[in-house]
Amino acid sequence: MIDLLNNYSANSEFYDEVVVDRENESHTYKDFLNLLSGIQLEEFKSLNENAKVTFLNQGITYALYNKTESVEQIFPFDLIPRIINHSDWIKLQHGVIQRNLALNLFIKDVYNEGKILKDKVIPEKLIKSSKHYCKYIEGFVPKKEVYCHICGTDIIQHSDGNFYVLEDNLRSPSGVSYVLTNRMAMSKVLPAAFDRTTIEPVSEYTDRLLEMLWNVSGRSLGDIFCVLLTPGSYNSAYFEHTYLAQKMGIELVEGRDLYVENDLVYLKTIGGKIRVDVILRRIDDDFLDPEVFRSDSMLGVKGLMKAYVNGNVTIANAPGTGISDDKAVCAYVPDMIRYYLGEDPILSNVPTYICERPDELQYVLENIEKLVVKPVDMSGGYGVCICDRMSKREIEVLKEELKKNPRNYIAQPKMNLSTHMTYIEDEDSVQPRHIDLRTFTILGGNEPFVLKGGLTRTALVKGSIIVNSSQGGGSKDTWVLKNKI
Repeated sequence: MIDLLNNYSANSEFYDEVVVDRENESHTYKDFLNLLSGIQLEEFKSLNENAKVTFLNQGITYALYNKTESVEQIFPFDLIPRIINHSDWIKLQHGVIQRNLALNLFIKDVYNEGKILKDKVIPEKLIKSSKHYCKYIEGFVPKKEVYCHICGTDIIQHSDGNFYVLEDNLRSPSGVSYVLTNRMAMSKVLPAAFDRTTIEPVSEYTDRLLEMLWNVSGRSLGDIFCVLLTPGSYNSAYFEHTYLAQKMGIELVEGRDLYVENDLVYLKTIGGKIRVDVILRRIDDDFLDPEVFRSDSMLGVKGLMKAYVNGNVTIANAPGTGISDDKAVCAYVPDMIRYYLGEDPILSNVPTYICERPDELQYVLENIEKLVVKPVDMSGGYGVCICDRMSKREIEVLKEELKKNPRNYIAQPKMNLSTHMTYIEDEDSVQPRHIDLRTFTILGGNEPFVLKGGLTRTALVKGSIIVNSSQGGGSKDTWVLKNKI
């Protein structure tokens, strides 16, 4: 039999969510773990295989990259869910809504009046030097004044028990399809777990997303035509693109399927052309329009940006939102919240040293062995340097790079990501593994909406704090407990 309650232990250096729950007698995990305690190991292994078959049958895959190739794999999924109590979730929900409202106001301000720059709350040079700054949309305000329609906010729980924001993902945040399919797999494989626990649903996300797309179109409901623009089947997140388009009932298109005529965007069909009102884009700015960005792009649509700034099509997320993905800019979000909303931040940032500031660069150089150094414009865990795991030679090379290109880097203390009970298939045992949480916020609908749960990502390699799927990480179903009335 599986005796998870009594046999599981974790390193006391880290905040283990299951252990802390047990020590505090909060009983958040009690019902679920009691359910597993009545299951034999062979039965659990069979359930685990059933979950993998469910993912395989649905084509739930992702691309794992190494130095020479990319390999398509089933998305790793752990049957032991991460459970968030109602009061913690309310704080997280309010915190990410507050954060995204401020970010949306910041992006509008930067491309128009620039008040926050004139008041020197944020250095103008920092914003204008971002590779994601889009000069083409200066002076333009999209419909409903929404720029960041969807945001993925990455959050960790530190060893002090508090939640901290690692970064924001505003260009085309991915991962929400795994939230929805994780829940489907969990409900099929362990339906009894849902009979014992009152869990918030996640199934309404695509309805809320479609509602938002309609709302920001600026046209009457019966006339609205939305598409999801994908780079194509070789993209690592292509499963998500097809899944979302299917669930919303909108067309999945590539750039070659669209064209611009008289500053209007049309979809080519066998029966003629259809005017496109909203484009949910899953390609980066650089490839959106060869007339404005990269002239060699084969993924975008010629003339799209002119149609956009003339107000004839809505692009979600807006071009230029990538300035907020810049990790150096992310450090200023608490200042944005105070400046635009007149409120104290509900969620704290992970402390960040901006290497472009000479005094902070000096601190980083002198204390680099205690820090994590990150490029400001990369995602997926790429380029992250965990300095206490690097050789002296590697450290010296990194220092020289920081001196040469300080604008390109930030540094943060090595945060103790919380750990969580995780089934390790190769060892037939449950072990602690580091986790984070990506929440998904939608702006532009009738009201701000946060998907109740989000994506818990798991670093499957023992001791690793890199949770990204592109680096071999997996995921858990994330349960938010309903409020007990």
